[in-house]
Amino acid sequence: MSAVVELSASEVRALREKTGAGMMDCKKALLETGGDVEKAVEHLRKKGILAAEKKIGREAKQGAVTSYIHAGGKIGVLVEINCETDFVARNETFQTFSRDVAMHIAAANPRYLDRAAVPEDVIAKEREIFADQAKQSGKPEAVIAKITDGKIEKFYGEVCLLEQSFIKNPDITIGAYLKDMISKLGENMMISRFTRFELGRADAK
Repeated sequence: MSAVVELSASEVRALREKTGAGMMDCKKALLETGGDVEKAVEHLRKKGILAAEKKIGREAKQGAVTSYIHAGGKIGVLVEINCETDFVARNETFQTFSRDVAMHIAAANPRYLDRAAVPEDVIAKEREIFADQAKQSGKPEAVIAKITDGKIEKFYGEVCLLEQSFIKNPDITIGAYLKDMISKLGENMMISRFTRFELGRADAK
């Protein structure tokens, strides 16, 4: 009798983030391979499940600009999401995803699309603040560096849209949700840009 493999939700999510495959597919792959991540990736590849991985990078010039108004007209969002064909852009699944992303932006107020969009001076300033906070605790330099790196990663997760936990399903990030849509719709997709307006504030993103 083969040993029973116990999997944590974080292990399944990690494989999902790595491959873009669905949660159940990731769980099955890990169970089939005794929890070995690399073998699980190969298993998914052999099954033809890594559709998203193959499609990322293909040209995506179609799509739609979606709007969302919240809080009685006090918050508004415009988000551009691209795909490869107008056919997919008119698909209800694509439109639902677009509305979900716009609603998430309204609620979570991301400052940047991804970590590549965060200015270097912003990261330098945050790193300086986090390091100063850690130094005040009297910890050794090596520990301070690790604490600072950890807080920078958390900062990315708070301010970058693709790294934020999806408000309707905190078990996945917006980036993972996007990969799932690529796999389901069979085309490359990307969130290109967004703007969030809040009544009385001039610093719209």
